Amino acid sequence: MAAVGLLGVRPARATGRLERQARASPDAAAKVRWPWAFEQVDAAMEEWIVEQMHTLRPVIETGYENLLLVRLLVEIQIPSARKSSVADGLSIQEILDNWSKLLPTLMDEWQEDRESLVDLFGRVRDDWLENDLSGWIGANRFYPGTADALKLSSSELYIVTTKQSRFTGALLKELAGVDFPSERIYGLGTGPKVKVLQQLQEMPQHQGLTLHFVEDRLATLKNVIKEPALDKWNLYLVKWGYNTQEEREEAGAISRIQLIDLPDFSKQLK
Repeated sequence: MAAVGLLGVRPARATGRLERQARASPDAAAKVRWPWAFEQVDAAMEEWIVEQMHTLRPVIETGYENLLLVRLLVEIQIPSARKSSVADGLSIQEILDNWSKLLPTLMDEWQEDRESLVDLFGRVRDDWLENDLSGWIGANRFYPGTADALKLSSSELYIVTTKQSRFTGALLKELAGVDFPSERIYGLGTGPKVKVLQQLQEMPQHQGLTLHFVEDRLATLKNVIKEPALDKWNLYLVKWGYNTQEEREEAGAISRIQLIDLPDFSKQLK
């Protein structure tokens, strides 16, 4: 999961990204959206794209952005496929450093809209689930210990993720064997994470509890810090998942944020 908000009475609880995501959905969805751009993409280039996507994944906030990254990588490699002004000479490091600026430029120059891409990404994944559920489940992996930690947790857990809720529930049930209450999954479309955290802390049943929010994106934690109304939340950045060493070092210098590794997460959640 992109993030899990944790509410509980016990201190130092933590959650975070639980699973490694499959790669086939963004590739397949990008080919559906822009088939002409992939006419010259051979097996070797597809493998290169997959490798670069692993490197670039920390910049992604919402799944549909993967489609744009895949197409951008194609444009970097194939000049005849270029429709953007930024692909020529663009390096992987420059994408990592400037994705928040590149994203709106690509959306504008490719004349795309967010909702259409979100819908396509979801439909392609739905088709995969319907036609090959075991294949889709098998393409994902939970980080060791996280599934057992969820099963044994005595804390009140909420999952706050940019993944669509139905996919989150399917992964938990089919891959981890966790029948997580759907009403406690706040997925794509439920609003920004800062708004969801505010909703959770204002619920009557959560008054007086110690609040913990664990995330694998530093930018999200910074957004929480900017909101004075969310000062009650204890914030954690996981040392695994989709962040870089530079981001972890930056987080270590922010007094509000605690770094947590996978073994400690699993132990504390249990």
